[in-house]
Amino acid sequence: MHKTRLALLIMLAGTLAACGESSTLQVSDGTGPSPKLPEPNKTLIPTVNIAPAIGWPDGAKPTAAAGTQVAAFAEGLDHPRWLYVLPNGDVLVAETNAPPKPDDAKGIRGWVMEKVMGRAGAAVPSPNRITLLRDADHDGVAETRTVFLENLNSPFGMTLVGNDLYVADSDKLLRFPYQPGETAIKEAGTKVVDLPGGSINHHWTKNVVASKDGSKLYVSVGSNSNVGENGLEAEQGRAAIWEVDRASGEHRIFASGLRNPNGMAWEPQSGKLWTAVNERDEIGSDLVPDYITSVKDGAFYGWPFSYYGQHVDVRVSPQNLDLVAKAIAPDYAVGPHTASLGLTFAEGSKLPAQFSNGAFIGQHGSWNRKPHSGYKVIFVPFEAGQPKGQPVDVLTGFLDKDEKAMGRPVGVVIDQQGDLLVADDVGNKVWRVSAAK
Repeated sequence: MHKTRLALLIMLAGTLAACGESSTLQVSDGTGPSPKLPEPNKTLIPTVNIAPAIGWPDGAKPTAAAGTQVAAFAEGLDHPRWLYVLPNGDVLVAETNAPPKPDDAKGIRGWVMEKVMGRAGAAVPSPNRITLLRDADHDGVAETRTVFLENLNSPFGMTLVGNDLYVADSDKLLRFPYQPGETAIKEAGTKVVDLPGGSINHHWTKNVVASKDGSKLYVSVGSNSNVGENGLEAEQGRAAIWEVDRASGEHRIFASGLRNPNGMAWEPQSGKLWTAVNERDEIGSDLVPDYITSVKDGAFYGWPFSYYGQHVDVRVSPQNLDLVAKAIAPDYAVGPHTASLGLTFAEGSKLPAQFSNGAFIGQHGSWNRKPHSGYKVIFVPFEAGQPKGQPVDVLTGFLDKDEKAMGRPVGVVIDQQGDLLVADDVGNKVWRVSAAK
């Protein structure tokens, strides 16, 4: 079939799908410790409701919560997705995008998804670098910008242990020597362990955090498909969080059944590891809620066989009902298709009191829901180490009046001054949210 004709048919099909299937619940219904889970609504053609990426008009910015203000910490970046604050206050930003994955775009469905991601601003070439931002005069704007590491392979997560800086590339975990205050690392990285990659590498982002004593590294690895349609053999070591011994590089699966874990952080009161997870698509605008959850050693969270505990996904074949019986429900839903990626706790925050105990979550925004969900930063209050109450909007206004994406928030982190930094990979900025003066 001629590509022009195929494109027209797919555009028409996408329009019909978007019109024929839409949410019957509010995002808030799919939020909290016990979200509503309606019956699956699987359509012949999945709902495609893209917010085209357009960037920020001159002078425009997101809307900050009452009692806070927002300004650009850094501008003119190239697809900034993830953030890490060094002990001296320097901010590392991973400027990155997907690596080449030629087998992920095969067939009509793959071609459609490639076009979807392109319109959403997710198809730009990866800069493959980490940039250092320094605000030496503490005025809230980074006046120094240097290329800290380059020639990487779609880098994402970063963590420092002593003088060892760890970077999670899309296919391996690397270690670099770091000296406090330096603005660039020229030494080659040392491979700690290979991570699942390959020519599909569907969920390519890999994150890394260190245990409190620095002896272990925890690496998040997303699935190689939506619900195992590439075959379960393609999912070896995926949809999981790995525990890596820092000294030897030996690893084990710490927790599994997590479709696409991204953000990871240690909850300050309980000391438990938490993660933000993207759940599955294409069974309706109201399914399945993304979530944040504490991560239990040895636990199985359902993917691909079931969702939100033991709700069986009938699309998966062969099924594994023994594993379904072991699946545990996550702690807290954060809305269907919100693409909740960033996660950081409020420890060290100097934002108003309502943001003093809980988790900030960067929601990149939906493509498989009508109407849109996500496209904002939220705060989930915690009490005694557990979520308590409904989320509070921290940063909104990423969509314009025509539902086009001026920006898309991803990584979130508290900086040395106690402000919240937010990476915006469509706006090519890092935003700084601070207490209003």
